[in-house]
Amino acid sequence: MLVSQILRTKGDKVFTIKPGELVGAVAEMLSTKGIGAFVVLEADKVVGIVSERDIVRAVARQGASALDRPVSDFMTAKVVIADPGETVDSLLSRMTDRRIRHLPVCKGERLVGIVSIGDLVKWKISEVEAEADGLKAYIAAS
Repeated sequence: MLVSQILRTKGDKVFTIKPGELVGAVAEMLSTKGIGAFVVLEADKVVGIVSERDIVRAVARQGASALDRPVSDFMTAKVVIADPGETVDSLLSRMTDRRIRHLPVCKGERLVGIVSIGDLVKWKISEVEAEADGLKAYIAAS
């Protein structure tokens, strides 16, 4: 299964923010939208990702004053990117090794989607279930 196939089903909607957004406002938007991360864009280029974890760490280190700072102070600037042609297995491995939960998907420099660890696990489970059903049908026919 390729990432492009997941995006065709899931859609290519990505919530983005600018680096100057304040952490407090971003925390509120994460909660309101029910998402775990924003891709940070500057002039349509991915410059970072900010997640719930980043915000918790910022507040833990600096207290409530972190909420009045820009997300650029706390975002992950070295963003791990996925390509639409990559497989679910390769991304699951990369995300597990690096302990990340969201991967922006880019074609060249253009942001075309985002996948979460939950998206990938969901697809992997459906793939394994389909394989198991196929094997059951094969055994029953024998």
